[in-house]
Amino acid sequence: MLWGVPAWEGESSNSMIAIINSGIANVRSVQKGFEREGFPARIIEDPGDLDGAGGAVLPGVGAFRRGMDYLREKGFLEPLQRWIESGKPLLGICLGFQLLCAESEEFGLHRGLNIFPGRVRRFPPGLKVPHMGWNSIRRERKIPLLQGIPDGSYFYFVHSYFLGSPDPAVVAGTTEYGISFPSVICRDNVYATQFHPEKSQRLGLRILSNFGGLVR
Repeated sequence: MLWGVPAWEGESSNSMIAIINSGIANVRSVQKGFEREGFPARIIEDPGDLDGAGGAVLPGVGAFRRGMDYLREKGFLEPLQRWIESGKPLLGICLGFQLLCAESEEFGLHRGLNIFPGRVRRFPPGLKVPHMGWNSIRRERKIPLLQGIPDGSYFYFVHSYFLGSPDPAVVAGTTEYGISFPSVICRDNVYATQFHPEKSQRLGLRILSNFGGLVR
């Protein structure tokens, strides 16, 4: 429940998108992006509010450990695992992308949600961090999230860590920044972007719209 009322009261829950308030992200901008594309979205802080949603978004900006601690303290870990097993769509954004991975070496070694194999690593010495600003993605395979997104399209990034040694089968898009790193990953009903679609203008909104279409 949020603010003492059922999150989905009076709304069509099968198309509602639940945006998890991680406490370290501007989740309102993600919500506004979905609403602009015609998809109802709610910001939630209680894992019980996932039950009535049709899709879920795990955004985030900041440190990996803090993000995992927040999910653990709020009781989201097991509900997120059940959500993924249910087959409903889930989208991770930026830190949310990294939290879905097996582990991160940011400020020590920390376990993630382990949906995608591989370790989140810091960019190599010599590269300016954070990697911030517009950069392009190379499409590695067709997935619904990237429908209508031309190869070489530009999106907005802000991050100092990347997914190293990923399973090639989950990589749907890559980006060059001194090295090549996964910028879009996908496995079954779980999608993640290292960039911020909500800050990436027209094509970013197209990605949010594609995810909303999966929810519907």
